[in-house]
Amino acid sequence: MLRILLSCLLILSNMSVVAHAANTTDSSPAPAFTQTDKQRVANLEHLIDVDLVNLTKAKGELIPITEYRIKNKTKQLRAEIRKMLNVDQPDIAYLKPLVAHQLTFLTATDQYLANKLAELENALGGDNDDATLLAISDREYLRDHFLKAQLNTYSWAEKVGIDVSEKQSKMKQFLIARADRFESLTHYTHARLKAANQALADAGADATSEQKALVSQLNTRLEQSSSSLQLSADLMEKLGLDTTKLRQTLFNISGDITQDVLNIDLATGLLQQWGKVITNHALKNGPSFAFKLFIFCLILFITSLVAKLATRLVSKTVSASKLNFSKLLQDFFISLSSKTVFALGLLIALSQLGFELGPLLAGFGIAGVIIGFALQDTLSNFASGMMILIYRPYDVGDLINAAGVTGKVSHMSLVSTTIKTLDNQRLIIPNNKIWGDTINNITAEHLRRVDMVFGISYSDNIEHAEKVLADIISKHELIRPEPEPMIKLHTLNESSVDFIVRPWVRPEHYWDVYWDITRAVKIRFDEEGISIPFPQRDVHVYQTNT
Repeated sequence: MLRILLSCLLILSNMSVVAHAANTTDSSPAPAFTQTDKQRVANLEHLIDVDLVNLTKAKGELIPITEYRIKNKTKQLRAEIRKMLNVDQPDIAYLKPLVAHQLTFLTATDQYLANKLAELENALGGDNDDATLLAISDREYLRDHFLKAQLNTYSWAEKVGIDVSEKQSKMKQFLIARADRFESLTHYTHARLKAANQALADAGADATSEQKALVSQLNTRLEQSSSSLQLSADLMEKLGLDTTKLRQTLFNISGDITQDVLNIDLATGLLQQWGKVITNHALKNGPSFAFKLFIFCLILFITSLVAKLATRLVSKTVSASKLNFSKLLQDFFISLSSKTVFALGLLIALSQLGFELGPLLAGFGIAGVIIGFALQDTLSNFASGMMILIYRPYDVGDLINAAGVTGKVSHMSLVSTTIKTLDNQRLIIPNNKIWGDTINNITAEHLRRVDMVFGISYSDNIEHAEKVLADIISKHELIRPEPEPMIKLHTLNESSVDFIVRPWVRPEHYWDVYWDITRAVKIRFDEEGISIPFPQRDVHVYQTNT
């Protein structure tokens, strides 16, 4: 049967090539494509014909390889035809035989695939039905490609004046029957997959390789059968057929929310379906549902109590002095504990009402990915907050200099840090700005050095000035004796002799000491007759006789 179909196809192909050559010699308008383009089309047709002959002789692995070549060459040929049809003035006389040849080729290809499917279906009933069913799904998946091409070719045929109304009518009947079969197969495979997943979960660590292979096969089968059902629905819609029932099946099986939900008929059908389910469930299982609702509310109430208890326990634990957690880390653990307990309780409560949590969690995962792309900057701040939480470069109450701002940290979160500046302004800085810059934690150490410079005149006594400075430093009660303060002659400047004075103080006393010492030095220098020079410059004026 296959040899007869392919022989007929080759004869028709050769006839179309002759027709092409004849059509190019008539007095039709100048073609939109060159002779080179048409020669490329003829070469593709020839390569496909050769592969069709080879397919009749192929055995074993050569069969899928040859089929793959025919599929790819056909795809290239159809792309060339599509370009020729989409020009302003297509060469109808040249294209009409090409499209007619495609119709014949696709009809023969569909018959070939139908024969292959029949062979596989006849092999069912053996010891390896699951593998055979998977092979059938693969064949149907390949058939989808040619069915889509067949429907597109019908629209081409209408453009070049070929009547395909009868073919379209037959295709409608075929698609209705095929969609019905795939709808049943999808439901059956989905039920088997649920049972296989449950068996795999029950087996746990003792699960066999056969159980895992079965789940993998069923997943592949469900994906392919759903894809074929989706394509059948799409093709049926293009032919003006109602696909609401098929869309409902796809929605219920996959839980995939697409633009199909915006279809009024589909949305209405789904609401009616869910309404019937809820009504029947309420009538048949009213008392049971009421009890489940009571359990749902009870679980939520207990969960709220447990969440509060967990918050208190975690708060006491993380605030223990031995753990030495930062304020941010304490807040993070406290918030995380309550939210985690409540989320787990909510999932347990929903499961008591009979909700399937798998599709719901999958939907949350997809939504999380979408939200993640939309909030990249916020997630960057969150990641920086996590790094600050782990490495603790500062904590609440520390005086820091970061992101060009100096102030005391008044509040921290995983997204931002609130800093109160020294002049009492409140600044909220994103964490990624802080983590990506140099962080100077001024209060991280117990001692801080105060750096001051004082100048005296070149005419003043250096030893006398040193004694005065040392006396001022030694009498200030906030200056620490250890490490020992430094008083050294530092620079011979243009107008002054500069001393550096560097006492050590606690960080919170820095500015008090700085201001006190500066004031005391001015007063004592005046009392001791030590001058603090200002910049001076000698100007010499020379007069010349002109």
